This record gives sequence, structure tokens and C-alpha cells, in this order.
Amino acid sequence: MQIKLRQDTSFIEDLSKNLSEENNLSSWELFQLSYHTVDSTITRKFSGLNGPKLLPHVNFLTHQLACAQQVVEEMNGRAILADEVGLGKTIEAGLILKEYMLRGLVKKALILVPASLVNQWGQELAQKFYIPAVTARKKPLWDQQDIMITSIDTAKRDPHRDKILSQDYDFVLVDEAHKLKNSQTKNYQFVRSLKKKYCLLLTATPIQNKLTDIFNLVSILKPGFLGDYESFSKKFNKKNRNAEDDQYLKRLIQKVMVRNRREDTNIKWTKRKVETIYVDFTNREADVYQKIEKALANKSRFSSLVYLRELCSSREACFLSLKKDIEQETDHNAKKNKIDLLHEIEQLPQHAKAIEAVELVKSINDKCIIFTEYRATQVYLQWLLQQHGIKSVPFRGGFKRGKKDWMKQLFENQVQVMIATEAGGEGINLQFCSHLINYDLPWNPMRLEQRIGRIHRFGQKEDVHIYNFAIRNTIEDHVLQLLYKKIQLFERVIGNLDAILADLKLSNFEDEISSILAESHSAGEIKVKMNNLAAVIAQAQSLNEKEQKNGNRESS
Repeated sequence: MQIKLRQDTSFIEDLSKNLSEENNLSSWELFQLSYHTVDSTITRKFSGLNGPKLLPHVNFLTHQLACAQQVVEEMNGRAILADEVGLGKTIEAGLILKEYMLRGLVKKALILVPASLVNQWGQELAQKFYIPAVTARKKPLWDQQDIMITSIDTAKRDPHRDKILSQDYDFVLVDEAHKLKNSQTKNYQFVRSLKKKYCLLLTATPIQNKLTDIFNLVSILKPGFLGDYESFSKKFNKKNRNAEDDQYLKRLIQKVMVRNRREDTNIKWTKRKVETIYVDFTNREADVYQKIEKALANKSRFSSLVYLRELCSSREACFLSLKKDIEQETDHNAKKNKIDLLHEIEQLPQHAKAIEAVELVKSINDKCIIFTEYRATQVYLQWLLQQHGIKSVPFRGGFKRGKKDWMKQLFENQVQVMIATEAGGEGINLQFCSHLINYDLPWNPMRLEQRIGRIHRFGQKEDVHIYNFAIRNTIEDHVLQLLYKKIQLFERVIGNLDAILADLKLSNFEDEISSILAESHSAGEIKVKMNNLAAVIAQAQSLNEKEQKNGNRESS
């Protein structure tokens, strides 16, 4: 179709004539039309939200509206949105962005999210908020697109980095912002360097390992708000600070952070139904497990732990790891011992835990997501399920963005099972599924809550069933006893556990468990140390809950 262009040759002449003779520049009807258009869209007062009135198709929850209003009216558009998993931080962020756009305060925005969530963010903004965001492709035009969604990994690389840093952004949003906790990383320095008027950081775990994590996040939003790093570390060190310091720090952080907890909302949450499934190794598997313990413990207790964890997952995971180790081994005797172990693993039949998982999937006869720690196990499980006539799709970090979206669609519409590595525990929404199998249990409780949060979130209509697998008399069994029996992580949402671990100075929960296993000389010693760790955490949890209740009474 051809578009014919016609030059208006008389406009300038007519305009000049009307100006000199003081004639009307336009008709009264056109002027009235223009005036009423501007009058109907103008924001007459600063308080209150305009967005919800123009988005009647979105059912905003009370805490989401309150969060958006607080950020716009009290925090000047610079805030950490730290709601617990599943409460709708994306909705809150989208509403805040929409509000600023309606007020004419935001035109150019940069949205930085994990690569696996780029398309999901684009769909959410378009469908729910009518925001025409563009997802970055191979050659994004950073200076020509108003609302751009991309990953930090893409944005910080050349040639994109310099082009992005040269832009003046009205609004910057970072999802999964806890990954910026280390101020020495390139990601942190890149986000800190962005020229931005308004800024939102989204994370369900603002404090992961230590209190300085929150200092680094706040410093992106408001440099100097918490003082300098050295003074902050000295004043709020656990040994030095007192109750008054704690209250002062809380008041400061509340000025830049909104954190809603599940129990504080009016949402009627479905239940978490937890079942522990113990599996016994076959005699041959148990024999190989013991041989790995004996053969490798003397040289490197940590290495043996890795192989033992892998054998609890699948023979394939352990085989590939040991084979790679043999290629790098220089000691002749050690190499021979490892080759002997490799042959033993190679001769093992189907894995006992995998067989049990297949039987469980059959009995569920509904959508189910299986989490494993190892890619080799993922491939093995998919093959084994196929042998039993069960269709499944994999989901892992190495997939490109489009493939991840495709896997999610296949899971929702065509197959029964999704087998995910840890990438599946980040960001994707799977409310249509209500069964989760922790085939391999993570040793980091934060990752556990991320997993469960994929299905136990707002919009889930069914009770959520969580199945935790463990092989008896193995390191899996010890970890399950700690996480499940003592701390009760599966039934309760983690909530304040992040702050509790920081207060207890457990710099890394997974490392803490690894060191207990590596430094113990017997199963009895492991059990005692695990129980002691669990008791300390459980006691801190109890004290924390009492403090919360007392604080709620005082505020009411």
C-alpha cells in the first residue's frame, strides 16, 4: 500500500498572517476539545493513585496498593520492595512505574531482570499495565527505546555498557536485587553507575548473609543514607550494637524498604502439605556409597562429600564428576582407586530413589515439578520417566530465553512433569501446578523457599503438596533431619530466617553444613553437631517470633 504525502505550502504563510492581524489561530471547537483532553488527564493532587482507576482488569490487593502509594508519596520513588515470595512484587513495581508515567514524570526506563524472566516481565507490563516495554534483542537501540527490559549480564557487556551508562534514565528497576549484595562485583558497580531519577530494587531476601548486604543495597538507592561503610560496620556489628541501635537501624531502613509478610496480608493462603519419603539404597548402591567414604575420606573429606551427594542423586551425576576428577589426578595410586570406583558406579542398576520418584509421579497423576541439583540427574530422570510413558520437559539455566518460555508453555499445556535445576527456582510462576518434589534437597534454606514459592504463591487455588526425598543413613538423611525436623522449614514460610542467620553470623548456611560433615569423624559426631546447629537456629527463631508479637501489641 502506497502512502501519498502532500506538502502543506500555505501553513507558514497563513500562520504569519493570522499572527500579524491578530486573527484566531484555530477554531474554538478544536481548542475546547484539546483543553478538555488535557483537563481530564491532569493529576490535580500528589496524594492517591491514578493507575488503578485506569486498570480495572487488574485485581490489586490491599498491600500492593499501599506499597505503591508509600513508594510514590513517602519514598520519592527510591525503594527496596522486599515482600516475601509470592506476594506480587512485580505487580507493585509495575503499578509504581505506571503511576509515574501517568503523572508525566517517567518517559525513559531501564528494567534489569534475570535472563530467564525478560519475556515474562514484558508480558506482565504489556497485559496488566499497558506499558509498551521492549525486550532487548541482539542489537538493542538503547537511545531510541523508551522502556527497555534486559538482563544485567547483557547490559554490563560491551558495546551495550557504555551506551547505557551514557543515557539519563527516569526510572531503573532491578529484579532479584540480592545478587547486588557484594559492592565489589561488576554488577553492583554497573547499577550504581546508572544515571537514574527513580529506582526500585526487588528482592525477597534483602539480607542473605550479613547486615552489610542491606547497606550495599541502600547505597544504590540513596548513597550516604546509612553513612559510610566503615562507620556502619563498626556501629552495627553484633558485638557492639545494643537494642537502641537496632531500633534506630530499623527505623532508617523502613524509610527505604517495604516488606510485606504473608501473615500480614488478608490473603487466604492454601496449605502446605509436607511428606517425607525415605528411600533405602540397594545393597550394591550402599556398598559403593561406603567404598566412596573409605577411599576418598583420607585424602579429601570435602571431595568425598561431593561424590556422596551426587551418588544420592544419581549414578550418572557421580560417574561424570569422578571421571572428570580422574582426568586431572596426578597421583598414580589415587587415580587407580578412583578408576576402580568408576567401574563400580558404572555397573550399578537403576537408581533406587529415581525408581521411587517415578512411582510417586504415577500416583500423583497431575502436574508436578521435580527439583534436582545436577544436570546429569535431570537428563537421567527425563529418560526414566519416558521409559514409563510419562512426558516431561527440562528447565535449566543454560537454556536461552525463548526456550525457557517454550518449556514453561509445554509444561502448562502438554506434559505432566517439569524437571528443573536451580534456575527453575528463580522467578517463574507456576500456580497451575500444586505438586513439588525435592528430589535433591538444597542445603541453603533460601533456595528451598524460592523453589516452593514457584507454586505456593498468590493465585494458587489448591493446597500445595511438597515431597522431600532422602536416602536413609546418608548425608541426605542428616540434612533432612536438620531442615525438616528441627527448623520446620517446609511448613512455614522462611520469613525472618535470613535476618536470624545473619545475627548468628552464619556467613553461608550451606558452607556451615559442609564444614560439619567434612570435619566430623563419625556419624554420631555429625548428628550431635547438626542437632546443636538446629537448636541454636530454632531458639533464635522462637525469640524472633516473640519479639514480633510484642512489637505488634505495642503498635496496636
